[in-house]
Amino acid sequence: MLEILNDHDFENFRKLIYDESGITFSATNRSILDSRIKELLRLKQVQTPAEYYGMVLRNPEELKVMLDSVTTNLTRFFRNQPHFDALVNYVIPNIIAEKKALGVDKTIRIWSAGCSTGEEPYTIAILMKEICPPDFKFQITASDISLKSLMVGQKGFYTDTKVDGVPSQYLAKYFTKVEDGYQVKKELMDTIRFDYHNLKNDSGARNLDIIFCRNVLIYFDEPAQLAVINRFYNSMGKHSYLYIGHSESLFGMNTKFEFLKTQWACLYQKNEK
Repeated sequence: MLEILNDHDFENFRKLIYDESGITFSATNRSILDSRIKELLRLKQVQTPAEYYGMVLRNPEELKVMLDSVTTNLTRFFRNQPHFDALVNYVIPNIIAEKKALGVDKTIRIWSAGCSTGEEPYTIAILMKEICPPDFKFQITASDISLKSLMVGQKGFYTDTKVDGVPSQYLAKYFTKVEDGYQVKKELMDTIRFDYHNLKNDSGARNLDIIFCRNVLIYFDEPAQLAVINRFYNSMGKHSYLYIGHSESLFGMNTKFEFLKTQWACLYQKNEK
């Protein structure tokens, strides 16, 4: 396939995307960026990459559109089941026990960072509905850099194939069958706040109990990964938990997170006195 980006165009877009989001494009994934820019030129009816680059520089909204288009949004309900087994059997019981012992606010705060089209935060919400004691409440923030993906999550509609991973009892309890798919019920939708967020920036959140940021760090180089991880650490409570993708690791990074191996899955813990 003939590449649409010459070396100069590629370097311009690569640097802009990295500076604005931390997402890294290199020679190995250059073809992905090439195909996404080619599609944007077609949609915007722009003749050359250089012309589109100028448009992006002049228009912050077009920059958001471009960043949206170059991200990959692959997800599904109950993806990597052992992570959720650890949530149900270890993480939530420990958080509840500590909050009770300390007599602190009985709210469990969760952030699904890089939530894509919403399957992850809805999975978390289902499980929290199932196991959260009546005297506790939970709040879920779901964020992404892709506005298109966030709109899917906010609507809460998923085709038949998209809900394949949802256990039948949860599908019946938390979804309504509609034409061509399933609609998430309002009681579940109301537990999640979808929000645009670029992980290059501080979210402003504090005292979070759990952060899910799975299969996102792989798009960043090491300095950008470390910056994101340190921002996560600062946004979390003294005793809190971080989930990253099963193919991702903090090994070798200079972070304050502790590695935690449970019976069900491996994750990371912030554990301050």
